[in-house]
Amino acid sequence: MGISLEERHGQAEMDSPREAAAVGWRKVLYERQSFPDNYVDQRFLEDLRKNIYVRRYSYWSVVLESAVVIQQLCSVVVFAVIWWYMDQSLLAPQSLFGAGLAFSLIGYILFDAVDGGTGRQENGCTRWADLKNSLVFLAFTYGFSPVLKTLTESVSTDTIYAMSVLMLLGHLIFFDYGANAAIVSSTLSLNMAIFASVCLASRLPKSLHSFVMVTFAIQIFALWPALQKKLKAHTPLCYFGITLLFALSAGLGMLTISAVGALLFVLLLVSISFLCPYYLICLQPFKDNIHGPWDEAEITEDLSRFLM
Repeated sequence: MGISLEERHGQAEMDSPREAAAVGWRKVLYERQSFPDNYVDQRFLEDLRKNIYVRRYSYWSVVLESAVVIQQLCSVVVFAVIWWYMDQSLLAPQSLFGAGLAFSLIGYILFDAVDGGTGRQENGCTRWADLKNSLVFLAFTYGFSPVLKTLTESVSTDTIYAMSVLMLLGHLIFFDYGANAAIVSSTLSLNMAIFASVCLASRLPKSLHSFVMVTFAIQIFALWPALQKKLKAHTPLCYFGITLLFALSAGLGMLTISAVGALLFVLLLVSISFLCPYYLICLQPFKDNIHGPWDEAEITEDLSRFLM
């Protein structure tokens, strides 16, 4: 009388692992073997590797890398301070527009001077094209400024403030700080910042204020990070000095509005720049990542031909 497959498998599981090992154990799941499901031999952990991709950091290098976070926090604070001055009629829109144009021109010259214009040549951009795009943007923004002023008249001011805060927080969360992560989205981050600027600009006294506020938002949320990224790549010392100056300006601007707010802002900057890097360095010895043949399979073959 023949033995069924189930009885044969049960008998194999009842055998000792030492007897089954004579047949030869394979580390596979796609075929039935004469071993218990939880059986492993002495070779099971021979491919175990620990912390093979761990990157060791030094304290001051992490402090310098935190400057990009400081830059973006200061950008949001400076934007909020400028909006408050405009809302309280303490800053004329003509003055802000003139200062914005002057700083944009200086930044434009510095952007080319850092790398000698090689970046512009690689992208095929010309100064005439940049000037034309700037004029088109200013013309359209100025033409639609009355629409921006009345865009949110049916929305309560408290809702506008709440949406603006949420959008600016989202801008900080999704901003590209240089990390390769799925949450990073430069386009989404910029759109959220512009949406917040449009909401806040709609609460200013006149349409000219709205036009200048939206223009300033483009300068500080779109143009300023691009300049900072190039300065960081080519002149790190200059980049670090500008970061300190920018943080000082943001802190002083906050101080003119609220001493408590300025103190909390300074504590936040100190925590991000010095306490968080120290905490990261302290946690490094506890890092314990294991790697082995049980990791997810990585497909290295080009499979694009199957998608056609």
